[in-house]
Amino acid sequence: MSGQLNEPVLPLPTKEAGAEGVEKPNSKQPKSKPQKNKELHAEQSKGDSATIQDTESKKTTTSQLPDFIQKRNQLFDELKRKHDAEVLEKEHPVINVVLDLGLGKDGIPIPAIPVAAKAWESTAGSFLKHVDKDISSDVVVAKVDGKELWDLHRPLERDCRISYIPFTSPEGRNVFWHSSAHVLGEAAECQYNCLLSHGPPVEQGFFYDMAIAGGQVVKESDWSPLESKASKFFKEKQSFDRLHVSIPDLKEMFGYSKYKMYYIENLLPPEGSTVYRCGTLVDLCLGPHIQNTSKIKAFQIMKNSSCYFRGDKDDDSLQRIYGVAFPDKKQMTEHKKFLEEAAKRDHRRIGIEQELFFFNEMSPGSTFLLPHGTRIFNALQKLIRSEYQKRGYSEVQSPNMYDSDLWKRSGHWQHYSDDMFVLDVEKKKWALKPMNCPGHCMMFSHRERSYRELPLRMADFGVLHRNEASGALNGMTRVRKFQQDDTHIFCTQDQITEEIQGLFDFLKCIYGLFGFPFRLNLSTRPEKFLGDIATWDVAESKLKDALNSFTASGGGQWVLNDGDGAFYGPKIDITISDALRRDWQCATIQLDFQLPQNFDLEYMTGDTPAKAKSAAPDEAREDGAGALPKTPGPGRARPVMIHRAIIGSFERFMAILTEHFAGKWPFWISPRQVLVIPVMPAVNDYAQEVQRLFKALKMYADVDVSGNTMQKKIRTGQLQQYNFIFVVGAKEKESQSVNIRNRDDQETQAQGELVPLDEAINKLKALKKERRLLNAV
Repeated sequence: MSGQLNEPVLPLPTKEAGAEGVEKPNSKQPKSKPQKNKELHAEQSKGDSATIQDTESKKTTTSQLPDFIQKRNQLFDELKRKHDAEVLEKEHPVINVVLDLGLGKDGIPIPAIPVAAKAWESTAGSFLKHVDKDISSDVVVAKVDGKELWDLHRPLERDCRISYIPFTSPEGRNVFWHSSAHVLGEAAECQYNCLLSHGPPVEQGFFYDMAIAGGQVVKESDWSPLESKASKFFKEKQSFDRLHVSIPDLKEMFGYSKYKMYYIENLLPPEGSTVYRCGTLVDLCLGPHIQNTSKIKAFQIMKNSSCYFRGDKDDDSLQRIYGVAFPDKKQMTEHKKFLEEAAKRDHRRIGIEQELFFFNEMSPGSTFLLPHGTRIFNALQKLIRSEYQKRGYSEVQSPNMYDSDLWKRSGHWQHYSDDMFVLDVEKKKWALKPMNCPGHCMMFSHRERSYRELPLRMADFGVLHRNEASGALNGMTRVRKFQQDDTHIFCTQDQITEEIQGLFDFLKCIYGLFGFPFRLNLSTRPEKFLGDIATWDVAESKLKDALNSFTASGGGQWVLNDGDGAFYGPKIDITISDALRRDWQCATIQLDFQLPQNFDLEYMTGDTPAKAKSAAPDEAREDGAGALPKTPGPGRARPVMIHRAIIGSFERFMAILTEHFAGKWPFWISPRQVLVIPVMPAVNDYAQEVQRLFKALKMYADVDVSGNTMQKKIRTGQLQQYNFIFVVGAKEKESQSVNIRNRDDQETQAQGELVPLDEAINKLKALKKERRLLNAV
């Protein structure tokens, strides 16, 4: 089962390592370390005497840069002139270009516009004159044929359909922040004469990693000079010039840097890769980028830190600078307000304040759930279990550790072993499970299965372990040890649509309880896939039918991510939005035809009498993991496997809920539901009686009989976010009532509302049972 998914969090040091745009965050890299380069610091030292002054008035010139940068840029210029000359020599035939301008302000689709164009000459940016200025002013990049992001000033090469991507879209922000990272890299090179590593966009901006000569570290006092340099670059309207370069030329261009050489030798394809020039910066990059730096109107450095090259603690320590940028100053102001609110809601801070959990270096990436945190965990698990009972799921428990032969058979060993915790046991390799799917396949195949048993919905809350890089660990949103609401559904192809529709209903049920709107994205067959196209087409058709049915019933529109499916089958990714309008991917629905084949899963169809399964393998696997799967015989068929999770990792979902509710938990899931406060010692016995009554009903009720003043007791309860505070005195004891202060109702804070005890009990019982969001009785 695919588990922890990428999450939006405030930028922290991560394991991203590689030529920017070349490698995805947190992917494992070869462990060979680049050799120490003695010429590195000598080359840097040559440029120290030519360090750029920090004043904005002084124009950056080539002569002020160190030799290694000058030589790099000179080679780029030579290759670019040669490339441009070759383009001029090409034929420039007429091509058919259609502009897809999406929806108008009224929500009605704008008719597609065919435009006259020539190959190797016309650019997507040249057609912006056909776009409304209110829309075109926000455009940062183009998309060709709905698949490939394309620089606005890059010549088109073939017949195509062009759409425009605004900054307000996730893709647009990534491109904009990626370009802004290049400007930061340019400023850093000018200020430090440093060696840049990589500078990708991240969820809340971008960063750049760099090695500075002499082990110099970045200080907060450096931020203003860097920002001043960047501001000057914006005014210069520096263009982002793209060039494809061969591996030999790349090695000549970046031979001064062991970091760039590592990327060139380990990450790039044999045919080479693209580089981009922005002002004095030339860097490895797949792009695309904005047209020029004048698009950036607001730019600010947010923080700096140390990190390890490739996320490896045994490798070089680098300096990392984080920044954020916007095409409008107002957006920067709004972003700062957002960051302030996000900091208040940070689950790591609230987790400590409310004593929910903590972390310790004795077990990095593993959450220590305290009693109050465990209450939330148990409430979530109880919720999922109650739905399992209604929806026909069977809960199972599978082993935590398996022989490596199992992982080889599933295919995880070949593609995922670096992310697993591997153990040597009795001279054999074993691994802690990072997902449940292979174990569930074994459960399916341990005896004969009939079509009458399908769909078989196998649910597992087992503990999972994934060997996340230490730099990627981030509170509860990315951990090494976690549990999921993990389920695998074994069904026939005819049952796929109905099962998917059932999962959509499950999503609405769970996310609706927390007030999460969600969006659905269908990812279809990628370029590299397993199986036959006909099977893929059938599966994608069934998913589309289920999605269209969901939309028709008022479930909202879905988005097609063409070619972004898993190699073993198409999938639906579900994204939720929290109170701060941040997107989180928690749920996933994946069709898998490969694992049932790898494990030779079969069921009796009932069409004809089933023949006994042959025990003799047809053929041995090349990886040594047993026999190749056989084609099911007469009266037998291969089941389809659906991987699905609704909330995903419980730990991660708890973090999302903590920040969504800002620590003000709905009553039914709250770890502190009721606090009883006696106004004087004479009514302590009544306060404790009230506590006992609520605890008997399995509610979390506490009583404060300390020597503190009543006002301090109330204030402490408010800070701890109790849903209700019951103040009881002689009057309440005599009338068997409670004075209720509602956490979310300010009118009750001064005096409270006098409510008979029996009535209060019944109202809170209903509030808990109905799992209402509103904290009201």
